[in-house]
Amino acid sequence: MHLPAPLTDWLAKKGWTLHPHQQQMLDRAATPATLLIAPTGGGKTLAGFLPTLAELGTTPPPGLHTLYISPLKALTADIRRNLRTPVEGASLPIRIEDRTGDTSYTQRRRQRADPPHILLTTPESLALLLSYEDAPKIFQSLQRVVIDELHALAESKRGDQLMLLLSRLESLSPNLRRVGLSATVEDPPALARYLSPTACDILQADPGPDPDIAMLETEAPPPWSGGGGRYAMRAILDEVRRHRTTLIFHNTRAQAELFFHDLWLQNDEGLPIGIHHGSLAREQRERVEAAMAAGQLRAVVCTGSLDLGIDWGDVDLVIQVGAPKNVKRLVQRIGRANHRYNAPSKALILPANRFEVVECRAALDAVRDHTLDGEPRGPGPRDVLCQHILMTAASGPFDANDLFTEVKRTGPYTTLTRPEFDACLDFCATGGYALRAYDKWQRLLEKNGRWQLRDPRNAAVIRQNLGTIIDTETLKVRLRNRLGGTPLGEVEEGFASTLTPGDTFLIGGEIVRYEGLREMTVEVTRQPGRDPKVATFNGTKFATSTLLTQRILEIFQADSWPDLPAHTAQWLALQRDVSRLPQPDRLLVESFPHDGREHLCIYGFAGRNAMQTLALLVTKVMEDQGLAPLGFTATDYATLIWCLDPVTDAAPLFDLDRLREGLETWLGGNAVMKRTFRATAIIAGLIERSHQGRRKTGRQATFSSDILYDTLRKYDPDHLLLQVTREEAERGLVDFSRIEDMLARVGNRIDLIRLPRVTPLAAPLFLEPNKIPIHGTGRERMVEDAARRLMEEAGLA
Repeated sequence: MHLPAPLTDWLAKKGWTLHPHQQQMLDRAATPATLLIAPTGGGKTLAGFLPTLAELGTTPPPGLHTLYISPLKALTADIRRNLRTPVEGASLPIRIEDRTGDTSYTQRRRQRADPPHILLTTPESLALLLSYEDAPKIFQSLQRVVIDELHALAESKRGDQLMLLLSRLESLSPNLRRVGLSATVEDPPALARYLSPTACDILQADPGPDPDIAMLETEAPPPWSGGGGRYAMRAILDEVRRHRTTLIFHNTRAQAELFFHDLWLQNDEGLPIGIHHGSLAREQRERVEAAMAAGQLRAVVCTGSLDLGIDWGDVDLVIQVGAPKNVKRLVQRIGRANHRYNAPSKALILPANRFEVVECRAALDAVRDHTLDGEPRGPGPRDVLCQHILMTAASGPFDANDLFTEVKRTGPYTTLTRPEFDACLDFCATGGYALRAYDKWQRLLEKNGRWQLRDPRNAAVIRQNLGTIIDTETLKVRLRNRLGGTPLGEVEEGFASTLTPGDTFLIGGEIVRYEGLREMTVEVTRQPGRDPKVATFNGTKFATSTLLTQRILEIFQADSWPDLPAHTAQWLALQRDVSRLPQPDRLLVESFPHDGREHLCIYGFAGRNAMQTLALLVTKVMEDQGLAPLGFTATDYATLIWCLDPVTDAAPLFDLDRLREGLETWLGGNAVMKRTFRATAIIAGLIERSHQGRRKTGRQATFSSDILYDTLRKYDPDHLLLQVTREEAERGLVDFSRIEDMLARVGNRIDLIRLPRVTPLAAPLFLEPNKIPIHGTGRERMVEDAARRLMEEAGLA
């Protein structure tokens, strides 16, 4: 297949030639499914579009030819600009438009009647298009779907929804060809099966030169605990001065705000520096993006909001502050620097505390060895399938057998059984056993062998509630002024409820003073020079991946550590002398007295969520054994428990059956389950997040879901959504599977070591800020002992 002559001439005038993988994509234009893996800056997005440009040519027929799907709205706008450059430069009459939540109603309506040749959209907007009765007409001429950043979508329910939508598209357009684009893939065959389970070609481009990546050396050693990297502010400012443009990545939004504030205070030269994260107002993010594109900023402090795809060629350094927790994420972020083909990315990684030095070393070694991590995804979630069934019904009557066949064609749902599908269909039709008496949830009926909406007016409600992104309970923050309030961003509702007039907090890098709440909006004024509170933004707190924890444990087994800074190598050597270092196939448990309490330190290396869950379950066993636990704290690598009595036999604490029994009891009425149920119920369509075009508040949705959760637990404990909620909780917030994996790995090789004092490796855990108390017999004994001592002192005993 050849490109149109005007486009070939335009490329020649520019002095551009196709990369080998771009030419190969042209040669494979007729392949039903192709996964292209190419390095960041390698022109993979253009490679995905070249067959489309060749097929449309100089006289494109009317109708939609190609869908481009991106996980980010900003990415669709960026691609539209980049794609229009060659199309308009070659004067090709090809219409390229985007359709996202920001697209006007008038334009969306016109696109349905007269689709462009190339439509750039998101999974949510595609679901909405497919929910209309005229979907067969809109997509009748569709030939190709290009999915950008496929690896990012495959890790979430958005990707599961998208795969269902692609199968639906294939029913409307049987000759549809699929193209997946990605830069960071740990298991290409698995991602190819996800994209197309029947057959998918994998095309791997030349990966280019290895990145130039190192640990940032600082005069002062990192602190023993905490995060943020503020101890290295001067060193980071020196790097910003030495480079044209630097991206400074953080793992959470709160850390980014704190860091940006301190960086600005030490920025004596007034270097132009911005901040970018998902809780900032869209206007603020767009201003930073525009300044960045214009080369007006020397650095941007950012989070995952800049992980993907936006092409800023002038970025010549990336700094990752804090251990990346995930090698794939680190590689993705590194790729933002020198965003050009065959130009090595330059990056520095800064550990935020002493233990993270080891984790950063493990991440650097993994990048050097081209080893990526990725936790295996389970089967496609059934709450997403329920939403898909309702979406299909909104577009018109359907045959259950045909829809089941269609769903089974998707990668995430190839193992779905017919009884599981029928249970989802029954839920969509009636709400399930406990709810079928209520008209509200009687949504589908079967007529003449086909399923349809009981009330056609329900289609509008279904459309308003499509999507798998769950809105967090946030409130807008606006600057109080005469212009009606400049938007600054948003904060969590729970944080806002703790504020009283006069309190200060950080947002957008500036300190603001809370003035009051008006119409669900937090009104603030600028308040420089005060010590702020910090908003608890919804930035994800990542858990260290399984791959990285394995590599950390391997580092511990070395005889010496010449690649580690001297202060960290000495710390590990001291731990080995005093106790021992954790091993991959054994579980190290240390017991020692400190400050009048007994302490137990468990080095499980299972990630923060799992280690916290393990602490909850182990302390329950300790309570049953009369060991009087008082509290615990947990990190990615260890759990520290303090109690009144020493543990003399650790093995019973890790009996898997007993831990699972404790998990069942704990999950029963736990807030984690209620929060998970709320998200599941919204996605499955049991709870509306929007009604008649008005968004429900988080409080309204939570109130509804709590009542439903309690009702189902009492009257229908095997309800489909309770099953899904349990699966989601165990896999996500609780992460019990990593506890099971850890115990399977160590078997009965549990080493309990009794020591006279705190060990070097356990010491930093005492400095962790998040300490969780346990209210049990230990507290009661402390109160009784205090009362007895008081009475003795008063001569009353």
